[in-house]
Amino acid sequence: MEYHLRAPVTPEDIRKMKVGDKVILDGTLFGIRDATQIRIFDQGVEPPVDLNGHFCIHTAPGVRKIGEHKYEKVCIGTTTSTRMDRFAPGLIEKYGVRGIIGKAGLLEGSVAAMKKFGACYLAIVGGAAALETTQIEEIEEVYWEDLMPECLWKFRVKDFGPLIVAIDAHGNNLYADVKKKVKEHLPKIYQKLGV
Repeated sequence: MEYHLRAPVTPEDIRKMKVGDKVILDGTLFGIRDATQIRIFDQGVEPPVDLNGHFCIHTAPGVRKIGEHKYEKVCIGTTTSTRMDRFAPGLIEKYGVRGIIGKAGLLEGSVAAMKKFGACYLAIVGGAAALETTQIEEIEEVYWEDLMPECLWKFRVKDFGPLIVAIDAHGNNLYADVKKKVKEHLPKIYQKLGV
């Protein structure tokens, strides 16, 4: 299935989707990174914007300052999500984030939170920063500029994707499935190699 979504979305919207489905986003997308989430969760600072029903992308974009609190995009890519895994359950439960976009997936605690609260993980192709950048129409707001480039970014996107549902709100996990298949095939591969 293919879904064309505009945030804010509900848990019910997310629960319709299954692993392998394709997603295209329009409207608001929030950019977050390690420092943003450390401020929120480790330092106890509430986000300056309502994230409920929205999607967050793991990014620290390359930008050019064009005025006070105003930036234009240069290159906006995506980074590996796994190292930020400890923040995902809080984003989902406390702040109502409905989807996290990144590379490499998230771990079991995050999968459990997605299942419980109705959220998903959307995988983006690594190395697709040039395409992503064209799909971001404007940087609308930048919060916590002192964390540059790991600020909290508010992007306006159009036809952002394609993204693949890699972890759905039912606990299905594409990354776990691939690891399982690899593990099943390893003995045959070792045997062929004479190991």
